[in-house]
Amino acid sequence: MSDIQTLRRVLHESRTIAVVGLSADWFRPSYFAAKYMQAHGYRIIPVNPKYPEILGEKSYPDLASIPDKVDIVDVFRKPADALAVAEQAIAIGARTLWLQIGVINEEARRKAEAAGLTVIMDRCVKIEYARLFGGLNWFGVNTKVISARRPRWLP
Repeated sequence: MSDIQTLRRVLHESRTIAVVGLSADWFRPSYFAAKYMQAHGYRIIPVNPKYPEILGEKSYPDLASIPDKVDIVDVFRKPADALAVAEQAIAIGARTLWLQIGVINEEARRKAEAAGLTVIMDRCVKIEYARLFGGLNWFGVNTKVISARRPRWLP
């Protein structure tokens, strides 16, 4: 589900994001999104066997190697890799599988949802956080959220 209430709930209740495919290159979208979320209070756990450390955090070769609890598994990999990542997310007890913009895999979605995970697909965690918690509207971007009520968990 990618409705506004689900997105708000996931971003409000989660604090740890394992970013699968996080690049150490500052100009890559994965780096930009992870750095933004880190700056907004989220713990970022890089998952990329190519690097020992990214954004000041130890990088792991796969989800199974992470010793800590993970709330969101954020996937910056090609759609064909999403099913394997979904299976790993299920195995480590993650609560949410988040497939980034352009990462669409219905089989991964079905499998993760059947295991009880919330699945968000074809969305960017950074864009959704900024849209729902007040970052994008400062630049004149229409957030498509119209409400006279302020969300209880707005920072």
